[in-house]
Amino acid sequence: MQIYNAPLRDMRFVLNELHQDDGFGNLPAYADITPDLTEAVLEEAARLCQNVLLPLNRSGDEEGCHFEAGKVTTPKGFVEAYRQFVEGGWNALVTPPEWGGQGLPEAVGKLVEEMICATNVSFSLYPGLTNGAIAALTVYANDALKQAYLPKMVSGQWTGSMCLTEAHCGTDLGMLRTKAEPVGDGSFKLSGAKIFISAGEHDLTENIIHLVLARLPDAPKGVKGISLFLVPKFLPDAAGNPATANGVTCAAIEHKMGIKASATCQMLFDGAVGWLVGEPNRGLEAMFTMMNAERVGVGIQGLGIGEAAYQSAVWYAKDRVQGRALSGVKRPDLAADPIIMHPDVRRMLMTMRAYNEGCRALSGWVARALDAEKHGGDAETRERAADLVALMTPVVKALFTDLGLESASLAVQTYGGHGFIRESGVEQYMRDARIAMIYEGTNGIQALDLIGRKMPAFMGRYLRSFFHPVSNFIEANAGESPIAPMVAGLKRAFETLQGATSVIAQRALKDPEEAGAAASDFLRLIGLVALAYCFAKSAKIAAQRLAEGTAEAAFYTAKIQTATFFYDRLLPQTVACFFAIKSGKGSTMAMDEAAF
Repeated sequence: MQIYNAPLRDMRFVLNELHQDDGFGNLPAYADITPDLTEAVLEEAARLCQNVLLPLNRSGDEEGCHFEAGKVTTPKGFVEAYRQFVEGGWNALVTPPEWGGQGLPEAVGKLVEEMICATNVSFSLYPGLTNGAIAALTVYANDALKQAYLPKMVSGQWTGSMCLTEAHCGTDLGMLRTKAEPVGDGSFKLSGAKIFISAGEHDLTENIIHLVLARLPDAPKGVKGISLFLVPKFLPDAAGNPATANGVTCAAIEHKMGIKASATCQMLFDGAVGWLVGEPNRGLEAMFTMMNAERVGVGIQGLGIGEAAYQSAVWYAKDRVQGRALSGVKRPDLAADPIIMHPDVRRMLMTMRAYNEGCRALSGWVARALDAEKHGGDAETRERAADLVALMTPVVKALFTDLGLESASLAVQTYGGHGFIRESGVEQYMRDARIAMIYEGTNGIQALDLIGRKMPAFMGRYLRSFFHPVSNFIEANAGESPIAPMVAGLKRAFETLQGATSVIAQRALKDPEEAGAAASDFLRLIGLVALAYCFAKSAKIAAQRLAEGTAEAAFYTAKIQTATFFYDRLLPQTVACFFAIKSGKGSTMAMDEAAF
């Protein structure tokens, strides 16, 4: 059974208590955003997600999208749900006020995203792609394109898509073949085919604005010859309304293992009219603005699914009775005890809970950095925030989606045989979660980005944006305190991370395959240390609140208990990561290709 109640208390903890010492707060741009306002936003978002989106999650998965004669129809209820979504202003929540957006902080927006993804990740992709396109156009489009397209995309009247992948090139975009021929009036005609295009065609809006990577006639080979173009499904008339069908068609939709209510399209461009976004041959730079926004968003998908899977598993573990507790009968009024009494079931539930709370805490820090990167009061704050965002974007994308799938799998295991049956609802979480580890750059690519680009950048400056806060926290909280064991554990894990960083840096200078072989383990290692840092901070605050005699003792006690479980049972993974990194590439690369 799919169960979800937005974890609003924990969200408020992350938003209002946890990261107040990070130097990214008190931004003038958000001076009018009061706690009462954010509380109202989160509560209203929870109602929308629980009452409108969640009921469509399973039915949308069962029905899927329909394709006929180039047209895509979304499952029953999606058009009405999208109407309610945009009328409530949710599409415009964090977008720029100058284009009709509400301009709320990302720190709030990411919490709302989590609720949307927890209740209906397929639905989340339609507005999610639109907001990624808005981010790219806001930075790189000329004023004419912004005036023509951003207001309707911000309002949700029009949606967006990103068209990168072609059948012969996924990650290696330097191989793409889609062409853009100049017409002479400032526009271009694009021809080519794209695959795996989320929200490329649907019936939710009257127009879809595609951001398309293509090559100009004189473009150099490789990624240095890629340009970005805005290509609408319908060309607007003088009044700005969709009028003329452009040369953009959907040839088919994919039949997928998950996110079945999201239209994943094969798109054809046959002399489609488009306009250049940004500078010629620098399209990848512009598209990465959209992709990086999407990568953080995909990480939130993993968190959302993990939370929904956890809540569903808790409901079942309390309801299902099997066997007697090892310590003696707990419910003599029943034929057997609820399975939540069994230690191994507790292990699974606590693992899911710890991963969700840890990821929510880390995403809250990154979201604050996203806000400070744009609106920080001084250059030093903006640079430090940008460095943390750059470093943590691949971590959020890969770690959160890895853990989201793990939580979904644990939910299925908690249900046992019933979890393997579609009617339980939890097997959908496992199917939906799997794609998040693949799109927007596979998790292996995220690890290579972390270790190949982010780690050595500016002589390690990105790393310092994370290492310094952790080091300062350890130093400030050494000695006797309620969280002394956690600080000691964090210190050991941090030293392990520093050691791994040194090993990789030395070996990679001689052999880049050494870095490649270590990449995924390093990403998991830095991610676990980041979660440990957030948990130690959480436990410190919780201990302080309990010492003050808070009326919410149950919440803060549970926070310490969850943090303790993470340190006892999950953080030791860092040692295994370090051993794997130190083993080098030898056994990974030794086998001859023909032997596989």
